[in-house]
Amino acid sequence: MLAKEPVPGRVKTRLCPPCSPVDAARVAEAALADTLDAALASGADRVVLALDGRPGPWCPPGVVVIGQGRGTLDERLAQAWSRGASHGPTLQVGMDTPQVSALDLNRAMATLDDTHVDAVLGPATDGGWWALGMRRPRPDAVLGVPTSRPDTGARQAARLAALGLRTRPLEPQTDMDTWADALAIALQAPETRTAAAVRSQAARLSAVAAAAGP
Repeated sequence: MLAKEPVPGRVKTRLCPPCSPVDAARVAEAALADTLDAALASGADRVVLALDGRPGPWCPPGVVVIGQGRGTLDERLAQAWSRGASHGPTLQVGMDTPQVSALDLNRAMATLDDTHVDAVLGPATDGGWWALGMRRPRPDAVLGVPTSRPDTGARQAARLAALGLRTRPLEPQTDMDTWADALAIALQAPETRTAAAVRSQAARLSAVAAAAGP
């Protein structure tokens, strides 16, 4: 898993406005905790967090924390594969899809058990990807693939194909990039910490709007 320490002004800045940087960081912290909980509840042998920053109370016991290293996002993704992946089937996710459950992760990993599948790729509705899994990890599979673009997912799929990896798609998921995304994810996964943080922020915004009057 790749993530940033939830520091105000450094994470989920596209939630601002309507969120303040502090509130956006609270939502990010909840999303990070939810994703780590799902990973720990899955059948994964090991949960590794490649972190930009320092772990805090949101990081539960049992998570192996490593540094992200330096460089562009694709370089840091590749370093996470090099430093954190085992020699067997491995799934890499981010902190932007806190609605993903342990069952979702188990299904992705189970797909990698198929000897006719070399990789799985979970498309995100914004054109990126939310999960990438490989039966035999290859850091070069992500290196040089442009990130944060509407065609990132397509380019990643093309890279896997160019490497000769037989890739099976996973179910699409919504990345929590905007406030509208956050509201949609809160409705999709209402029992999560993320949903609670989003509801709290939505209530505060409503109260502020009501106090301002017509």
